[in-house]
Amino acid sequence: MGEIEILQGDITQAKVDAIVNAANPQMLGGGGVDGAIHTAAGPDLLAACKKIKAINGIRCPFGEARITPAGNLRAKFVIHTAGPIYRQKKDPASILKASYRDCLRLAIENHCESIAFPAISCGVYGYPLDSASEISIGVCLETEFSALKISHYLFSTELRDLWLSAYQNAL
Repeated sequence: MGEIEILQGDITQAKVDAIVNAANPQMLGGGGVDGAIHTAAGPDLLAACKKIKAINGIRCPFGEARITPAGNLRAKFVIHTAGPIYRQKKDPASILKASYRDCLRLAIENHCESIAFPAISCGVYGYPLDSASEISIGVCLETEFSALKISHYLFSTELRDLWLSAYQNAL
């Protein structure tokens, strides 16, 4: 089983190969984690995002992930994923699972040994926190991803405690 770490902290400070950005489908920056990552990474991150081909303005469809260089971050890469908008998507759980899996697969394909996740879709996208924590941990514990060191950087004590509980319940 891979190593899983659950922390309360700033994901932009993570010393990992890849930082996951909870992006919007346009990948042009935004609020919350997305805004913090773009600010910390500097203008090179937005420039890299703009190089990804957009189809009708969409660079990263819901449930998928894209990878770019990390700009000024300590990481090598930023893996952008658009998790589901909870109330607007049919079967948001399958989309959220797909987001996590696509991020982890991109990390492996790009020879990453470590990856840091925020709480995807748990901000303005409104995903229920208890369910999101169970999905996140459940996917990260799948055998396919056991070679990765996976960190969850959560911005509040409440989120950290939910992820810790989900992790302990999954073992």
